[in-house]
Amino acid sequence: MEVALFGAQGRVGAPVGFALEARGDTVRRFGSGDMPDVSGCDVAIDFTRPDAVIQTVVTCLADQVAVVIGTSGFDAGEIDDLAREAGVPCFYAPNFALGAVLMMRFAAEAARVFPQAEILELHHETKVDAPSGTAKATAEAMGGDPPIHSVRLPGLVAHQEVIFGGSGQTLTIRHDTLSREAFVPGVLIAVDRVRGLPPGLTVGLDAVL
Repeated sequence: MEVALFGAQGRVGAPVGFALEARGDTVRRFGSGDMPDVSGCDVAIDFTRPDAVIQTVVTCLADQVAVVIGTSGFDAGEIDDLAREAGVPCFYAPNFALGAVLMMRFAAEAARVFPQAEILELHHETKVDAPSGTAKATAEAMGGDPPIHSVRLPGLVAHQEVIFGGSGQTLTIRHDTLSREAFVPGVLIAVDRVRGLPPGLTVGLDAVL
């Protein structure tokens, strides 16, 4: 498979690129300021910035290349419209760590039982968007409107806990990403399966597991 990788030198892009090559894929790496040529690629991956995602998608759709998006904070509705119009599938996951997917699923289940909950998400100091995409997706899955607290500090990678409160008890569901390698297996699954999705934007790793 030939893969276009946007944000190839970033914290997530770099290990994803190495993992793709390790399994035999060909990787075209693109960074900020590059003039990308994605013609002939099977899939593109975006781990850039919220303000760069739309241009990545437009570039790829022009060559009918499906896109896996790992950046958060972009206009999902706009990308869905563009992909539907082009007849090309795109995929976005708020979090590619398999443990984070389970954390969100468990939180949605617990929300059916506990009357109140709050979400605490903690990320590295350079993360642009707050709340994180994972926190917003968790809140949506739980229903209602649980408060979200965002922390940005050096030394953190990506962490989230959902704290439930009920009569005489609390329940905490927590996931910790200790290195960006945690995202790689989920990204590889999405790369392998995105072309089988319908045109438009599909959201959530559950859709391809």
